[in-house]
Amino acid sequence: FFFFFFLWVFSPSLLDSCLPIWFSISGFSFWIMNKLYIGNLSPSVTVEDLKQLFGERKLPLADQVLLKSGYAFVDFPDQNWAIKAIETLSGKVELHGKVIEVDYSVPKKLRSRRIQIRNIPPHLQWEVLDGLLAQYGSVENVEQVNTDTETAVVNVTYTTKEQAKVAIEKLTGHQFEDYAFRVSYILDVDAVPPAPVPRSRRTGRQSRDQGVPQPGPSGSPAGPRNKQHDFPLRMLVPTQFVGAIIGKEGLTIKNVTKQTQSKVDIHRKENAGAAEKPITIHSTPEGTSSACRMIMEIMEKEASETKAAEEIPLKILAHNSLVGRLIGKEGRNLKKIEQETGTKITISSLQDLTIYNPERTITVKGSIEACCKAEVEIMKKLREAYENDIAAINQQANLIPGLNLNALGIFSTGLSVLPPSAGPRGAAPTPATGYTPFLSHSSHLSGLYGVPPASAISHQHSASIFQQAPEQEVAYLFIPTQAVGALIGKKGHHIKQLARFAGASIRITPAEGPDVTERMVVITGPPEAQFKAQGRIFGKLKEENFFSPKEEVKLETHIKVPSCAAGRVIGKGGKTVNELQNLTSAEVIVPRDQTPDENDEVFVKIIGHFFASQTAQRKIREIIQQVKQQEQKHQQGAPTPHLSK
Repeated sequence: FFFFFFLWVFSPSLLDSCLPIWFSISGFSFWIMNKLYIGNLSPSVTVEDLKQLFGERKLPLADQVLLKSGYAFVDFPDQNWAIKAIETLSGKVELHGKVIEVDYSVPKKLRSRRIQIRNIPPHLQWEVLDGLLAQYGSVENVEQVNTDTETAVVNVTYTTKEQAKVAIEKLTGHQFEDYAFRVSYILDVDAVPPAPVPRSRRTGRQSRDQGVPQPGPSGSPAGPRNKQHDFPLRMLVPTQFVGAIIGKEGLTIKNVTKQTQSKVDIHRKENAGAAEKPITIHSTPEGTSSACRMIMEIMEKEASETKAAEEIPLKILAHNSLVGRLIGKEGRNLKKIEQETGTKITISSLQDLTIYNPERTITVKGSIEACCKAEVEIMKKLREAYENDIAAINQQANLIPGLNLNALGIFSTGLSVLPPSAGPRGAAPTPATGYTPFLSHSSHLSGLYGVPPASAISHQHSASIFQQAPEQEVAYLFIPTQAVGALIGKKGHHIKQLARFAGASIRITPAEGPDVTERMVVITGPPEAQFKAQGRIFGKLKEENFFSPKEEVKLETHIKVPSCAAGRVIGKGGKTVNELQNLTSAEVIVPRDQTPDENDEVFVKIIGHFFASQTAQRKIREIIQQVKQQEQKHQQGAPTPHLSK
């Protein structure tokens, strides 16, 4: 570590070539990202003065303190202590007659897209912060940092470093009520320069292995061809067994990883005092199951040796947006797994979710053999749901080119499109490849399962209508009457924030009578605004428990189509509408007894979950556009009538 410390200060150019290296300590990737810069120091300040200052404030400090003329560098054991030091000292403490400044020490080359915002009011609503951040660019990730400060702290990743720079300039000192935001750059791992290509000593050419696919964890080529998304197993284990799982000098966990060809991260240093700790296992489905079995066996052996009589259940963590499909209609999937494996399975309540912790706990009770069989079936269902979401996201990205799905926050907890990445529950992430909860350092979509963001997906449809200037669209979304208050918010605050975030006009029509069960929400805006607004409304209804844990949010949406296009939507013998329903999984209805309105338009009804509804809407609007283009061509090509003499 001190080698890196030395390079940071004395040889930044040499450090650039070494930055891709990090040390893995007990399952953690430890980056030198908790180094602080102390500025505005008096020339008379000594190292002992600094150590005494930090000691008086009960701030842990590494023995190594590098003092230069007018400034110094110090290290902290983790990000939480670093934040506490900044908040406690910067601009608040005088040393030898000068008020000192404390901030992260981040080399200029690594000041890129990631920033940290501190002193956020603890009662600030997510929608307000989300809307504020979106004013300065496209936000890829937002993660809350668990600290013991009274105010909230978040790490934010923008799409570009220019956007992050603007955000720092605009948000520094931003006043919200009696709180002034404090903003800093933090280490952006994506900005680390690639390691230099090794060269042969004899010829100066690349190594003969360069460019040859190397074996992956399971021994298969790790090339890009047919690459599968990393979908890890997330477990919760009692804290008392963590030591046994790691083993003396890490030998036990090394044996697990070697035998199962897995990467196992034990997040043991986070959430001090918690009764349980998360473990993330990256491997093939077989590898994760084998590692899970070995960990269960280690815990059982430790429990018997320590005479802990309690049965140790298997606890699996899964993002809430996937859990509904694991449960199945009326709980059929879970009941089937229970019957086939001889286990008892329960799932934690939605009430336990928070905006920064969208995972639910699946508890499996039974023998180790039974629990491991259940794990295989549970993970199979979760992977299937996840892969379906990936396919839907790719489809949506092609339908609306350039749409940043990552910043929408539309799913069941009001968070991002897919689960966030693996790491301590509700805590800041550690650098990892693939699955990295709570919003990865990479541009992966919400991080969790290593999905590329929509902005990184190539769009082949060059003739798409959305590459032209987007037209204003109107959608009529029907929500339960009892959900109106939650959607509007206190004094209309929530619906205003939602409209600002989506860039759409949103209005709720008056109730037609005292006993109506649904109210109509009229959303006006271009395609991306429709996607954002409707997605957030779906998420809000799930978040506020207007739908039970066992059911997906399915809403009815109406869109208007020219009466001349209604037949095209239906198709000959209902062929087109049937194909639409098969393609999108939404129910599409074109009532035949409608009278066109003053604009010669009729309604098409779409019923389904969010992605199904969005896909159906886009496909129908494509049909409308095709009809309009054909009419225009027909009018332009129509022969001019000649008068007979």
